[in-house]
Amino acid sequence: MSDELIQLDDPEISVVIRRSKRARRLTLTVPHDGGPPRVTAPPRIAASEIRMFLLRQGDWLRQAIDRAPEPEVVQIGAVILVAGRTFEITSRSGVRKSPFIAGDQLIIQGGNPAAAGKRIEVWLKEVARAALTPIAEDCANAVGGRIGKITIRDTKGRWGSCSSAGNLNFSWRLAMAPPAVLDYVAAHEAAHLIEMNHGPRFWALVEGLRPDWRDQRSWLRREGSALHRYRFSAS
Repeated sequence: MSDELIQLDDPEISVVIRRSKRARRLTLTVPHDGGPPRVTAPPRIAASEIRMFLLRQGDWLRQAIDRAPEPEVVQIGAVILVAGRTFEITSRSGVRKSPFIAGDQLIIQGGNPAAAGKRIEVWLKEVARAALTPIAEDCANAVGGRIGKITIRDTKGRWGSCSSAGNLNFSWRLAMAPPAVLDYVAAHEAAHLIEMNHGPRFWALVEGLRPDWRDQRSWLRREGSALHRYRFSAS
């Protein structure tokens, strides 16, 4: 189904309406990447009911928009997080294809400086895959699980997921988080290979894999939204 757009009484706020067959009720979210607020709605619910829902949620919506981090375009001269540390993006002459870290700088060599954001995005995906894959495999072996395949995507609602087929999906933006946080997410999804729920037995598995998991989960809840503020294209 195609998305709809509702303009609220406040001219600065437009809301995307996304109808889903899996939705059982109305839910309202404010994306961390600077996109418009989104209502997920059951297919047959009337537009008038959605408007009433948004009217009731008006105060919360404005507060959530105010709290959302300002988008930051990844370009030469900007500062970006990598593995929980901040680096200034710098351009230098040279022929090295991949960005690399030297001191407190993330260096881009050659190419079009305007394409720095996309080059860094590709590099972060490689960093995330290289870091997450061995951790997930080690944790899967530790709990007696079997991974189907590992996919790296720019997921919006989850840092990771596990399918019934054993396929693990991770957000490549975890490459920007502290290594211990990335480590926890990999262990969390590996535990789902055995327990496809968040019940006591699942958390016992996580505890056995990573006893400090609560600290890392707290970091994601507190700081995770900031990882979505980076835009790797100016458009």
